[in-house]
Amino acid sequence: MRQAHLLGVSGHKRTRYFQKAAAEAGLFFGFSDWKLFLEHPSLPDQDLFVKLDPFPAAGVFLQDLEQNVRAYRTALERLEESEKLRRQSGLQTQWLNTPGGILSALNKRECQSRLLQAGIPVTGEGLQIQGKNGFSGGEELLSWMAEQRESQIFLKPVWGSGAAGVCALRFHPEKGTGALYTCAASAEDNLRGQSLINTKKLRVLRDRKEIAAFLDQLLSMDCLAERWYPKASFQSYSYDLRAVWQFGQLDFLLARLSKGPLTNLHLNNHPLPARELGLPLSVREELEELCRQTSLVFPGLMSFGADILLERGSLRPRIIEINGQGDLLYQDIYQENRIYRRQAEVMKAWMEEQGDKFETRRTI
Repeated sequence: MRQAHLLGVSGHKRTRYFQKAAAEAGLFFGFSDWKLFLEHPSLPDQDLFVKLDPFPAAGVFLQDLEQNVRAYRTALERLEESEKLRRQSGLQTQWLNTPGGILSALNKRECQSRLLQAGIPVTGEGLQIQGKNGFSGGEELLSWMAEQRESQIFLKPVWGSGAAGVCALRFHPEKGTGALYTCAASAEDNLRGQSLINTKKLRVLRDRKEIAAFLDQLLSMDCLAERWYPKASFQSYSYDLRAVWQFGQLDFLLARLSKGPLTNLHLNNHPLPARELGLPLSVREELEELCRQTSLVFPGLMSFGADILLERGSLRPRIIEINGQGDLLYQDIYQENRIYRRQAEVMKAWMEEQGDKFETRRTI
């Protein structure tokens, strides 16, 4: 007997709204909580279609990101091992996104590297300052920007989401002035002293000493630098796009409008259905093709979120980052709940199929 199964977090919005979508689709599914799974890492002994929701976050300090990701990697690797045992027992496992597929998109630098190798344009293209300990601290980074005549860059930890640790940095070496935009702030950590936390509120640093001190803390983590491309604008707002690609098609496209350089929606920015931008048909087709090509780079992901920048003027799209579990958008769940409903419909179709035909029908 086949069963749909969700491995997630009890009570989370993701769980509740997937449950709502499943009820509307007439899908019954089993559920395992991540915390219980880590204590007893096993799935039901039957053929399963498994959806993996994100690992529960641990701690508020950005320096905890790598530790949390290590624990998540271990859990995903356990799932891969459990699938091998299940296959040996004659049990079939169909994943919405495979554990290996999710692992492949966790590290932002490795993700961009894979896209670049496939000829897909990304925002990190051309900047060669990646790598932990690439700079001793903030002053060295500012000196490098002056030498390379890079007046503005984005800098972010290679792990994490929700703008955790992301900063937009402008620096004018001739004047010695600059501005750093971020939602991270320094706070007291009993174990480490001063550490960074994600406040989810935008703040701006303009004093060079404050900027350098902040960068000292951020660069103690493994970080990725990206070129600061001017974004397309709409009604005096700059914007980028969040796309959700699943089952071979672009299922959702949302514009994230902002008066500042960070467009994440929890920073009181403005979401807008992308159709209201009035983009030319050629750009919309280019966006779909970009997502299709990206899906070929990450074949283990039937569903993923992509943050996409459109360059000002040309509207040329560039991938900012890929999220292998980027299917939660409040602008969707509070309205049509289309993304989760499609997932529930596909899982139900798999349950009703006989044999192993589903693998040849990834687009439904």
